[in-house]
Amino acid sequence: MSRVRRKAAAVFAVAAVLAVSACSSNTPTTTSTNSGAATKNVQVFTWWAAGGEKAGLDGMISVFKKDCSQYTFVNAAVAGGGGDKAKTLLANNLKAGNAPSSFQAHAGGELSDYIANGQVEDITSLFKAAGLDSAFPKTLVDQITVAGKIYSVPADIHRANMVWVNPVVLKKANIDPKKAPATVKDWIADLAKLKAAGVATPLVLSKGFAEEMLLESTLLGDLGVEKFNGLYDGSTKWDGADVTAALGDFKALVSYSNTDRETMDWDAAMSKYLMPTDVATATGGYQLMGDWVPAQLLSLKVPDSAYTYWPAPGTDGVYQWLSDSFTLPKGGTNAAGAQCWLKVVGSADGQKAFNLVKGSIPARSDATSAGYPAYQQWAMTQWKSSKLAPSLAHGSAGPGAWNNDVQTAMSAFSANPDVASLQKTLAAAAAKYSNWRSTLG
Repeated sequence: MSRVRRKAAAVFAVAAVLAVSACSSNTPTTTSTNSGAATKNVQVFTWWAAGGEKAGLDGMISVFKKDCSQYTFVNAAVAGGGGDKAKTLLANNLKAGNAPSSFQAHAGGELSDYIANGQVEDITSLFKAAGLDSAFPKTLVDQITVAGKIYSVPADIHRANMVWVNPVVLKKANIDPKKAPATVKDWIADLAKLKAAGVATPLVLSKGFAEEMLLESTLLGDLGVEKFNGLYDGSTKWDGADVTAALGDFKALVSYSNTDRETMDWDAAMSKYLMPTDVATATGGYQLMGDWVPAQLLSLKVPDSAYTYWPAPGTDGVYQWLSDSFTLPKGGTNAAGAQCWLKVVGSADGQKAFNLVKGSIPARSDATSAGYPAYQQWAMTQWKSSKLAPSLAHGSAGPGAWNNDVQTAMSAFSANPDVASLQKTLAAAAAKYSNWRSTLG
């Protein structure tokens, strides 16, 4: 899970801990050729060391202990930096040939570096043998497949294209908070109404990936899911007139946001503008952010009645997904035990034990919603009926380097909102990484 979602997991108020990693570059790992208890160890490397993420991992571990009782789970979680410390340590260990049994990574394009470096195994046969090719939505399977191969098992699903609404603020302009604008332009019109009614911050925005998420949702709403997906497979041109028009709408949306957006992360912006301690003093109407928001609001003791939500305008019926997944590293410890772990990750029991407490939903289409909180039940219904779109901002649409280039462009645009310059930069980035899939075949 990304830095942003780790913060949302604070709802569970579990103290942060640092688990000493058995795959630290300073600690030699055991191999499957060692004798004794070490051959039973299954080292799983994550950055889920606290909060709901750790609670979810603990739930999945309990299923592993039951279904894979011949093995011993070794929690190699690394706390701190929202995953940054763990990723750095993991990269060093993989480079040194010191791989764990399995490690966490975002499903989709973000895995491309590991694939290109020959650090993860093709698990297509395991995936199919476990029935995951039919348990998961076909489009999801297609979007995590690279050159005909699958390299990870999704453990959860989050949704990026969601808008969170303060009803009290919207009523100042007589706008129905439960009715989503049909199009991006309708949303812009409502933002103008809020501004005219004296609302200081019609749209709450923050730096980095939040701006990229707003950009992606605008493109998705204006272009439609097929053309949007085409931006990442090359069938839609970034320098086309339809993208130009969408970028104009993006500029309009940003113009209604807080001017200090480059100084804060999404949760700070939410607390300052959309959902302050005294909700009556809120000055923000809308915030586009992923569906880790309910956990954040619960941690702030914001009641469900204080906010509403809907898919970003123009994107109803489309689920822009992101997912944490697990891999089978090349040269990792105890490959047989790791494969048992991957089966648990994809299983109905494993996904329920994990997602129920983490705030996400299972990737499986056959998951039942009984026992889940209200938002997750609604999200599970949406997941089963919606068309799917990936997110570059969260690793599912392309490699990390492409995402970094786009986030740099977002910061530049925030300072100087020039559509022509932004489109030129986005087109150049897309051209730079256009062959990332073919180079992995």
